[in-house]
Amino acid sequence: MQPDSAPLHSSFDAAPAEFASLARARELILRYGWNSTAYQIVNPGIEHWFSAHAEAVVGYQTAARVRVVAGAPVCAFENLGAVVAEFEADARAAGAAVCYFCAESRLENLCRAAGGYSRVLLGAQPVWNPQNWRRIYDESKSLRYRINRARHKNVCVAEWSSERAHNHPALRSCLSAWLATKNLPPLHFLVEPNTLARLRDRRIFVAERDNEVVGFLILSPVVQRAGFLFEQFVHCPQAPNGTIPLLIDTAMRA
Repeated sequence: MQPDSAPLHSSFDAAPAEFASLARARELILRYGWNSTAYQIVNPGIEHWFSAHAEAVVGYQTAARVRVVAGAPVCAFENLGAVVAEFEADARAAGAAVCYFCAESRLENLCRAAGGYSRVLLGAQPVWNPQNWRRIYDESKSLRYRINRARHKNVCVAEWSSERAHNHPALRSCLSAWLATKNLPPLHFLVEPNTLARLRDRRIFVAERDNEVVGFLILSPVVQRAGFLFEQFVHCPQAPNGTIPLLIDTAMRA
C-alpha cells in the first residue's frame, strides 16, 4: 500500500490546520507502520510529534504531565532507538514524562535492553491468519450456529468503499444507537469510536437487514505486516444475534 495523491479532505474531516499533520503522519504510517495501532494515530484527538532527524512520527496525548504514546514511534526499525531518545528528550524539555501504551515487541525489546524502564503487562494480542479461517469455521460448531442465526434473519454483509461509508448517516445512526447502550462515556484515544470521518485506507464491512444498517466492522491497515487491525465492531440494538460473527466471517474471507 502506497500513499496516493488524492486530497485528504476527500475522506478525512479535519480542521484546515490539521491537514498537513495528518498528511505527513499518514505518509509515514503507510511507509513504516508496524505496530498494530500505527494507523490509529490519524484518529481525532491524537497529537503528532515529528522527528527533526529521521522520518518518524509519534502519536500521543498528554495527561497529568505525561505523554501517553499510542503504540510506538512510527519509523524505520533501524532508527527506532534514536527516535525514542529524541522524543523522550523533547518530552523532558517540556517537563513531561513518557508512557508507551500498547507497545509491542520491537519497542519492548529496545527498552528492556536499555534499562531504566518499568513495564506492566496488560494482555496479549490475538493474531489470526485469514488463510486458516475456513478451518476455524469448520471446526467451530458454535461459530457456525451464530453466523447462521444472523443469515436466517436476513442479515447480509458487504464491503463498502471508504468514499461511500464516509460519514454515512445510516452508519452514524447505528454508531450513536450502539454508544447509547453503554453505561460509561467513550474512552477515546486507542478506543476512539468517531472514525467514520477518517476511513481512508481502512476497510469497512456493513451488515444490513431488509436494507437497514444493523452493524459495521472497521479494519485499519498494519502495512509492514501485511495485515489489518480489527479496530471497531458496532451493532445496533436491534441487530439479530450473530451479526458481529457474520461481519468477522465476511471480512476474514475477503
